[in-house]
Amino acid sequence: MAGAATGGPCDGLLDYKTAKFALTRNRRVGLLHRLLQLGVLGYLLGWVLLVRKGYQESDRAPRAAVVTKLKGAAAAAAAAAGGAGRRLWDATELGRPPQGETVLVLVTNFIATAEQAQGHCPESPSVLDATCTEDADCPVGNPVLRGHGIKTGKCVMFNTTHSTCEIYGWCPVENNTLPREPLLAEAENSTLFIKNTVHFTKFNFSKRNTLQTNDPTYFKSCTYDPFFNPLCPVFRVRDMVEAAGETFGDLALLGGSIGVRIEWDCDLDRPAAECQPRYSFSLQDRGYNFRTASYYWDSQRRLYRNLLKLYGIRFDISVHGQAGKFSVIPAAVSFGTGIAFFGAATVVCDLVLLYLDAKADFYWKEKFEEAKPPKGKTEPTA
Repeated sequence: MAGAATGGPCDGLLDYKTAKFALTRNRRVGLLHRLLQLGVLGYLLGWVLLVRKGYQESDRAPRAAVVTKLKGAAAAAAAAAGGAGRRLWDATELGRPPQGETVLVLVTNFIATAEQAQGHCPESPSVLDATCTEDADCPVGNPVLRGHGIKTGKCVMFNTTHSTCEIYGWCPVENNTLPREPLLAEAENSTLFIKNTVHFTKFNFSKRNTLQTNDPTYFKSCTYDPFFNPLCPVFRVRDMVEAAGETFGDLALLGGSIGVRIEWDCDLDRPAAECQPRYSFSLQDRGYNFRTASYYWDSQRRLYRNLLKLYGIRFDISVHGQAGKFSVIPAAVSFGTGIAFFGAATVVCDLVLLYLDAKADFYWKEKFEEAKPPKGKTEPTA
């Protein structure tokens, strides 16, 4: 006697599903499948391998060293500095500091106040806190806010039209008359030598931006040009300012800040000679000045100073870069991701076929089939 077996509630846990391939003549889904495969292939070859170089291990934090050296000269009328004739400014005076590193300032304009000595004199009327009408407006011992000294308690005539508080400070007070044009306009022809070394510690690889040459005059005669001489690390100041979108004359009057970016992108699977820097320049800010003074004693042993308010172009140099080299692990991850995307294309097409197509019910029945073993037969009896 054959008995019918009833299935328990946990019998489904022991079921096994195996793939069944069904060939469908659906052109729309077939076209979608091929387009998805081409998209995945383009992503894998174009973006992952060519652009991102997913088969490489990368080092994006190189150690960098920068040394700069300024060369050039400019002459200004010494009358502007409180003297007579013309005064020459060479690289020692134009560059601050003379041997810079990642920051260097080129002096392009100045306001001079000569022969200052400590004593009593009227404050400048351009200082708001210095204006007065009587002595009570100048309390003794109070510093002049944003001024040049300490109030003495007297209100005195600065000129025929202004009365200001008398101060104890460096007298006469600082001159604030700005020239109409930069006094050191010739500094635009100065050159800046930038020596840069990068070291990618992960790969123990170092490279310098200076060309390896046996010509001792190369760095004395070459000038950087992005098209004709991109490997020369000697930059003309005027060219750098123009590359940042400015004109030297406009920026030199009140000063400003120029960013110099050195970018290294090194593929260490290729020859080391192909690892070369790229330079870019950008305007970071307008207006830059600072003060400096030189001190001396006269024959009466009285201390004097010459004060200079210097305007200049500040060059801020930054180094960025990355290096890549073939490695098995990132290559395996990239190819594994690509293969997974190919499988995802099949899943997407299955969803479209089984849920969105007009004949979805038909494809569902053809794709999924429950396989049952044949029932046992009983032997005949005599």
